[in-house]
Amino acid sequence: MLLKFIIVVLFVAVLASLSSGLYFLMKDVGNSRKRTLYALGIRVTLAALLVGTITYGFVSGKLHSTAPWDRQLHPQRTAPATPQ
Repeated sequence: MLLKFIIVVLFVAVLASLSSGLYFLMKDVGNSRKRTLYALGIRVTLAALLVGTITYGFVSGKLHSTAPWDRQLHPQRTAPATPQ
C-alpha cells in the first residue's frame, strides 16, 4: 500500500512540475531567468524516480499485472492451439 501511495505522490509531483514549467514558460518570455529549465530538470528527475519505483514494485513482486491478456497470470483464459 505504501508503494502505491509513493507512486501516486510522484505522479502528482510530475504533473505539478509540468504545470509550473508551463507557467514559467508563459510568464518569463524574454526574461533571463532559468526557472523553466529548472522545472524541466525537476520533472525529469521525478519521472526517473517514478519509473524506478514502478520497476522496483514489479521486480520485488509488490506490484503485479491483473490484465486479462496476461497469459502467465490467466492460463485458463487462453485457448489451446488446435492443429489444422
